[in-house]
Amino acid sequence: MSSSSTSRLSRITLHFLPAVKQPARRQSVPAASPAHRVNGPAPRRLAWLQTRFSALSCRRFWLVTKEDGHMVTARQEPRLVLISVGCENGYLTLNAPEMKKLCFPVNLPRKNPVQNCRVFGLNIQGRDCGDEAAQWITTFLNTEPYRLVHFEPSMVPRKSKDIINLFRTTDEVAYPDCSPVLILTEASLEDLNTRLEKKVKIENFRPNILVTGCSAYEEDSWEEILIGDVEMKGTVSCARCILTTVNPDTGVLDRKEPLETLKSYRLCDPSQQHLYKSSPLFGRYFAVDKTGTIQVGDPVYKIVQ
Repeated sequence: MSSSSTSRLSRITLHFLPAVKQPARRQSVPAASPAHRVNGPAPRRLAWLQTRFSALSCRRFWLVTKEDGHMVTARQEPRLVLISVGCENGYLTLNAPEMKKLCFPVNLPRKNPVQNCRVFGLNIQGRDCGDEAAQWITTFLNTEPYRLVHFEPSMVPRKSKDIINLFRTTDEVAYPDCSPVLILTEASLEDLNTRLEKKVKIENFRPNILVTGCSAYEEDSWEEILIGDVEMKGTVSCARCILTTVNPDTGVLDRKEPLETLKSYRLCDPSQQHLYKSSPLFGRYFAVDKTGTIQVGDPVYKIVQ
């Protein structure tokens, strides 16, 4: 960072302050980071998280699939948002209404087969979590047979550029849509809620990191940021879909709000319609350029060239 200075964004819950030449000492400010998640279930708030090769290391990656390997998210099975996921002492835990808690080791036995999966039209692998996990997911959703797979560090991630051309060739992702980090500001959510008859929660939008203390939609302009000792680069805005209309408390799909309201004022510039089409934008994806540790309460800095 010898050619850059930083202006302090500020709280991780994250917060925004005047520009400074060098990062100030960490100050106690709150941040919320929903991390551990199977692709679809409820977020879990963590006190800290680590990053590694363009991913969040404490955010292991699991994916629900059909028996043929095609991905399944809460877009297809809204009740997935009711599953809470934990990861403690080397074990993954799954909880859901009227279901007995399921625990199994994060490091799966080598005898478990590696499955070929399809995520947004691209091939990726995952190690099968076993029949007990598959039966647990299948029983809870009660629609058709499903499997649960785990992306391991030795597996080859997808190239984000194969999903959206604006990404760099070095940007990679496992099972999330197109990028491992999604950031949203509390002010943006508050502004949206002033326009809705029925307020929505941050869980409707599922960011990894929620930032407070800055203006609504300020995240749209963040190109390079520093949180703790982690450097991240802004990539593309998050184009919102029907998943935002799933009630995180009931698992019921609304199909209308808040998506319709977002479309009334958060559509892209006409010059970007080839990229975002008619989807409203809410939040921004980031790629990890320098790995490290992020803690709740870390200041956030905007890197100024």
